[in-house]
Amino acid sequence: MFPLPRFKSHSLGLILAGWLILVSPRLARAENSLRYKYEDYREANGRIAVISQGALLEQDLGSGMHLKLMGVVDAITGATPSGQPAPAGSDQVVLKDLQDRRKAWSADFSRQFSVTNIILGFANSRESDYVSNGWSLNTLTDFNQKNTTLLAGIAGTDDTVRVLFQPDWLKKHSHDLIIGVTQLLDPRTSVSLNLTWGRGSGYLNDPYKQVQKRTEVNPGDFLNLLFDENRPTERTKWIALASLNHAYPEQHGAIEASYRFYHDSFGTDAHTLEVSWLQQIGRHFVLKPELRWYDQSAAQFYIPNLDLTTIVPPFSPPTAQAPFYSSDYRLSALRTFTYGLKAIWTISDKAQLDVALAQYDMRGKDGVTSRSAYPRATILTAGLKFSW
Repeated sequence: MFPLPRFKSHSLGLILAGWLILVSPRLARAENSLRYKYEDYREANGRIAVISQGALLEQDLGSGMHLKLMGVVDAITGATPSGQPAPAGSDQVVLKDLQDRRKAWSADFSRQFSVTNIILGFANSRESDYVSNGWSLNTLTDFNQKNTTLLAGIAGTDDTVRVLFQPDWLKKHSHDLIIGVTQLLDPRTSVSLNLTWGRGSGYLNDPYKQVQKRTEVNPGDFLNLLFDENRPTERTKWIALASLNHAYPEQHGAIEASYRFYHDSFGTDAHTLEVSWLQQIGRHFVLKPELRWYDQSAAQFYIPNLDLTTIVPPFSPPTAQAPFYSSDYRLSALRTFTYGLKAIWTISDKAQLDVALAQYDMRGKDGVTSRSAYPRATILTAGLKFSW
């Protein structure tokens, strides 16, 4: 599986998460269905707001073949931190207005060969200043009387970014490899372990983030000037993901839990814990409380304010040469909490409705970056599924 190309704000990863679940390869038998999903992501204090709508069609194409087609439209409005610190006498970091629209689609075709399922995927995403094309090739192979499934895959993206005052669109590429295993321990329990390696290269800056430096423009005359951030042009990442699913038939429930470790060449280490409980109520209802905890260290080149350093940025576009620097709060040491409740109503054998409400809270850990840089958000999700 490859992720759809990202929107400009990192916090919008939550918005895309629901769609990634829909397009990911499944170990269970696929079904013919049409799904519609609506999500409203809204940050507090007039920050970023995103309305996301999408549809997923799954259809068998004869013996052993299956097709998935997905389309997503995102609309973003609001304001996001520019990277500048709070002005003197204020505790509010400088915000920059943002408005854009994103259209994306993906297609997955799978073919079953005896014990191996091969999935070929393509995706495209377009914003006013960002175009991305992606591809993936995954295999799922069953062993041990289908109690063990091995996953192996490769994916890549080819992106172009439009940057202010740059005559040409800039290039960005990525490649990812994944291997994993899912083991059925007993009729109630399964465990999975996935390992991922990835490498990105090219223009890895955020063209909307800046850093501030008090600069002497004339002898004895200083001004607070803004400069574009300067990140390395290569990043390598490693990810390990372990998950556990266990059913409790006597309680009519089940638990899903996972731990994810992330490390990259920017110097960031991150840990993610997720746990959810599925509780069946009667024949037609399921309640699913969910909790997610995320913690990361800062990138090596994260600097809230260049005034605290001897770095003198050039009066030119980013050089892609050291020293590297960024005041993007998303690269700081931070911690996030997400908690929510999802309700699923099986209307009939052919129709299902789900509604979810979640709260998202991001907090800094370095004691230097202003608290106002970090968002809090409410996420409302609703979906409808028809099967045949």
